[in-house]
Amino acid sequence: MNRISKLFAEKQRDILNIYFTAGFPHLDATEKIILALDRAGTDLIEIGMPYSDPLADGPTIQESGTAAIKNGMTVALLFDQVKEVRKQTEIPMVLMGYFNQVMQYGEEKFFRDAAAAGVDGLILPDLPLYEYENFYQKMITEAGLKMSFLITPQTSEDRIRKVDELTEGFIYVVSSAAITGGSGGISPAQIDYFNRINAMNLKNPKLIGFGISDKKSFDTAAAHANGAIIGSAFIRALQGSEDVKKTAAEFVRKIRLTEDY
Repeated sequence: MNRISKLFAEKQRDILNIYFTAGFPHLDATEKIILALDRAGTDLIEIGMPYSDPLADGPTIQESGTAAIKNGMTVALLFDQVKEVRKQTEIPMVLMGYFNQVMQYGEEKFFRDAAAAGVDGLILPDLPLYEYENFYQKMITEAGLKMSFLITPQTSEDRIRKVDELTEGFIYVVSSAAITGGSGGISPAQIDYFNRINAMNLKNPKLIGFGISDKKSFDTAAAHANGAIIGSAFIRALQGSEDVKKTAAEFVRKIRLTEDY
């Protein structure tokens, strides 16, 4: 069974997905960060493929991507790193990036090599549903990868239903009409949006992302979905870190902290 499918079959609440940019803050940090996140209690890891012109990422992730590219990170090197770390962990791993990267690598080769490395799923925000369904779904499915699509507060009900039909991993519920990196808390309007999505009784699990930055916002988001995604806040924690393993472990422990800890 695909590791993403197994995760959601075994756990339905409080799923913690941590995003980080491959090759940041150091080229060889990927394996260290993944293992530290796994051991600290992360459920799912979203690895960003650094890209020079991201569409959805705020300044924090953009800057980490620029630094990673300067460090020498490439898609091929990332596959090598994932292959090595997969020998030591069974945590589900998703690649997040943009379809230009897939096209430059070669679509079928990308899907095949990603799966061979131990990747479980993909998030490609700029891949239209039509192109996915008509040109790439068969390739991706045959490779054994699970696709996750994004919805926003502005997404129509018809499109949400279509996303739910095509999604095989989880639905990425973007918390607001903004780029990544916000940290102003979750508003009543966002809660109404989460409730509206829940009332649709979609078949796929849902993770809320964008603006989730600490335990409070994680707990609030996770109360309205299967879990939540934290990205920019973790990237900020890694900036200037002299020990990425320790930084990653401490970050997760703060999110997982309970009243009786």
